[in-house]
Amino acid sequence: MTTMAQETTARSPEVPPAPRDAEVRRHELAAFLRSRRERIAPEQVGLPRGARRRTPGLRREEVAQLSAVGVTWYTWLEQARDIQVSVQVLDALARALLLDPSERAHLFQLAGAADPTPSTTCPSVTSAMRALLEQVEPFPACLQNSRYDILAHNRTYGLLLCDLDAVPPEDRNCILLSYTHPEWQSSIVHLEETQRLMAARFRATMAGHLAEPAWKMLLNRLHTESPEFRRAWDRHEVVAHRSKRKEFRNRHVGRVTVDHTDLWLTPGAGPRIVTYVPADAESHERLAELQAIAVARQAVHAGE
Repeated sequence: MTTMAQETTARSPEVPPAPRDAEVRRHELAAFLRSRRERIAPEQVGLPRGARRRTPGLRREEVAQLSAVGVTWYTWLEQARDIQVSVQVLDALARALLLDPSERAHLFQLAGAADPTPSTTCPSVTSAMRALLEQVEPFPACLQNSRYDILAHNRTYGLLLCDLDAVPPEDRNCILLSYTHPEWQSSIVHLEETQRLMAARFRATMAGHLAEPAWKMLLNRLHTESPEFRRAWDRHEVVAHRSKRKEFRNRHVGRVTVDHTDLWLTPGAGPRIVTYVPADAESHERLAELQAIAVARQAVHAGE
């Protein structure tokens, strides 16, 4: 004899399993790529329109060509196939599809990947934050993330160790500059101690980011470009961030002594404001002079 519960179970339609997160992401990524491909006119990327074009925007093969990937592989990507996408390919697609910073971040998020390129924009870099950096002048100050990328800086900081505005945005990283940039290095009075301390801090912070491509790419670049970094890294030293007195040899105003302080914007090792407060009256005067030089240079560039 069949019970009511058994009859109900037998008659109930089979409930489809909930889609996996990875599958949902693949379909969202496919739709996002199609929408961005279709909105770009061929002329925007230097391609002829032609008389027979029926596809709105770019064709799949054109995106593949611009991104230097195979047409079949890109087609599979737009079909939400289960394929692996490297960060290098994602970067190429972002450039080919003319994605703005928000769209680029969305692309990497849908692909479940970390963007390896240090961003020149950051949620912490608001107009209010930039105004704050300017207001603390003549004290040098900047906004950094936990990887030592310089996300924003005031004018005095921009001339403290080198002409930072002349450094490409992708190279504006304090640990990279301290190991590879001659002028930056010559401005640090106790260079070897500073380099060793930064390597130890970088190792301690990287423990929470070991799988992230941006951290691995920076580490590989430091290993490739600096024997001094390789020696420091091989010591396996770790140290936490802390305030410290520093001495700089500025090419415009001479030697300055400052107290370094980190003002954390989020709990843990997230973005922080780095400030250099003069440790004596002479350093204060020299930083004020450096600020005046920076302001004058800004005025000259604005008038060009």
